[in-house]
Amino acid sequence: MKVCILSYRGNMYSGGQGIYLYYLTRELAKLGHEVTVLVGPPYPAEMPWARVIKIPNENFYAVKRDWLPKDNPLKIFTPLNFYEFAVTRAWFFPEMLTFSLRAYAKLYELWQAGERWDIFHDNQCLGYGYLLMKAFGPPVIASIHHPLGMDRAADFEQTQGLLERARRIVFYPFVMQKWVARQLDLVISGSHDSARLVQETFGLDPAKMRPVWDGVDDGVFNLKNGTAKVPGRLIFVGNTEDHKKGIWYLMKALSMLPPEVHLRVVDGCSKWKFLANWLIEKYKLQGRVTFKARIPAEELAEEYRAAEVAVVPSVYEGFGLPAAEAMACATPVVATDGGALPEVVGNEGAGLVVPAKNAKALAEAIRKLLADEKLRQEVGMRGHERAMKHFTWRQMAIGTAEVYREAIRLKSRSAQYESNQF
Repeated sequence: MKVCILSYRGNMYSGGQGIYLYYLTRELAKLGHEVTVLVGPPYPAEMPWARVIKIPNENFYAVKRDWLPKDNPLKIFTPLNFYEFAVTRAWFFPEMLTFSLRAYAKLYELWQAGERWDIFHDNQCLGYGYLLMKAFGPPVIASIHHPLGMDRAADFEQTQGLLERARRIVFYPFVMQKWVARQLDLVISGSHDSARLVQETFGLDPAKMRPVWDGVDDGVFNLKNGTAKVPGRLIFVGNTEDHKKGIWYLMKALSMLPPEVHLRVVDGCSKWKFLANWLIEKYKLQGRVTFKARIPAEELAEEYRAAEVAVVPSVYEGFGLPAAEAMACATPVVATDGGALPEVVGNEGAGLVVPAKNAKALAEAIRKLLADEKLRQEVGMRGHERAMKHFTWRQMAIGTAEVYREAIRLKSRSAQYESNQF
């Protein structure tokens, strides 16, 4: 198949959508599909297996303190740039809308030049431009890893001050995403729980939902002997500024554990780590928390293997990639019941699951594993076996390609039915 995948952000360090894009395109290419990618900044690492078309934006939201762009004030005087600049000054986040419109304009140019694709696949953008793409004819589907309502709910719960909460209300483009999602041919989600929540939040027809588990790179995240465990080390992998990730509850749990227990935080998303550093001060954890920023996947796998326990304290996860990665490395996992995490960990002893937003329960589960080396080994091996059986990117790509074929069949039947009516 000729597949066109669109992602408004593409770098793996910008979050799970970048990781998903990288490995999905790689594995689809290995399966023999021809892949074109339209992607916004921050751009992905080189993907030689795909044709990559970069869709720029001016990132006005990141410099919203400036009334006019300092480098070139005149660049705002194009329609999309002006809109993007204006609404960011009112704290709106227009990136998804403007990416979709710019991507549509580029696709229209290519379509007019004679290029064709069998399917268009959106990666969690859901901008109005995707409705315009439906006019090309091929099916338009999307991967929705989780609805943005989860981000806002987590932000509200852990954000203080009326002004900051008001900003969060206008920040998220709920109306647009809900409207666009309802017009799509099919919707992929990374788990059954995510499919349920997306369907309920957006009011989608359940018949349109297709759960396809996300995966890990089993060539990197695997059972490799020789890495020495660091006594008392916990590991957390994720964006500490993202309130869904539950760093607040993990830091509080750490304060309940003996001082020899320490935490390694791998956060390639947040440059300044304001929340994490504030929590270290609040819970008096100086000297017990160390940070690593952007590191290669191979080094991340070594970090998992060196830890005695991996902790995934999320309020919500549409899948829970750090849990699956740690399991693949045979590091025992303590996870919450937030979203799809129980689905990833399973119920066969491949990890310990505790209630979300419960620091005491987190601390007790961590303490239980740290006190019992045999239990850690048993849980780690069960986790490894489960990850290798269910959570690889190749399996995810095979499942996604099946959804593509189904969407194309359904579109063909619909077109045939409509032609028979006239």
